[in-house]
Amino acid sequence: MVMVNDQSNHPSDLSLDRARQARRFIPDVFLDTPQYEDDGLSAALACPVTVKVESLNPVRSFKGRGVGFALRDLPPGGTVVCSSSGNFGQAVAFLGRLRGAKVRIHTPLQLNPVKRARMLAFGADLVASDGDLDDARRAAVQDANTTGAHLIVDGVDPAVAEGAATIAEELIGHDTFDAIVAPVGDGSLICGLALWLRAHAPRTRIIGVNPSSTPAMYESWRAGRPVEVESSSGFAEGISVPCPHPEALARVTRLVDDIVLVNDQELREGMDLIATHLALLAEPAGAAGIAAIAHRRVHGDRIATIISGANRHP
Repeated sequence: MVMVNDQSNHPSDLSLDRARQARRFIPDVFLDTPQYEDDGLSAALACPVTVKVESLNPVRSFKGRGVGFALRDLPPGGTVVCSSSGNFGQAVAFLGRLRGAKVRIHTPLQLNPVKRARMLAFGADLVASDGDLDDARRAAVQDANTTGAHLIVDGVDPAVAEGAATIAEELIGHDTFDAIVAPVGDGSLICGLALWLRAHAPRTRIIGVNPSSTPAMYESWRAGRPVEVESSSGFAEGISVPCPHPEALARVTRLVDDIVLVNDQELREGMDLIATHLALLAEPAGAAGIAAIAHRRVHGDRIATIISGANRHP
């Protein structure tokens, strides 16, 4: 069994004690999301699959949980800075506004227009970097160092993963599973799930899904060090991270059982399955778990997956 250090004194350590406290700081609109087994979807997938839907909230993804916890002590009137390709930025914009802060988001030059519009609607200032997400990350760090703004980094800040652990807390409060499958971008979702599951359901396998077009976490996990990859497609931009943060990779290496790949066509098929059987609009990243199950990358008699992300480009 993987051991989780509650002291959180190393980049790969997360605090189970803090994860237990997270629900008190996360707005109710992000908590106790629907989870159920749809007979038609399970029949199409040829196995019983429980879905937990994390898209029915103001930011249309699970990100509000982790950001809500990470910004719990943010003083009103301050400024928060982050980098994002869209979903994380929406959560920071929404929670920052809720807590009376200004929000400045550094984005890649190429940005999903739906996500751009929603970040702006939440009142954030957007600063486009002349490059990809890595360039936006560096710009956000420089911004915070120069201005003294509060910097929040997806995949680095432990509280973002600890807030996401509340998903697993809810999920296994109702059932037991052989495997839980989740999309992997910066790693906060799967590491939060794994933090809770290792302590409360150690027999459950934890499987991450990366896009084969940008398999940064997959290649880094295999190599044992951060590996930068060049994306061959922007289709699954919600989980298309050019290189994982060392902190995120350390956590994934300690906590996750396996990472599998899905291609763009498989993601499209996963999106279609979700639309057909659940009547939900999922962006490609949000369909990664269903795509992996549909194409037999994950096995088990009882499987659960997270559907997170409905910010789909029309």
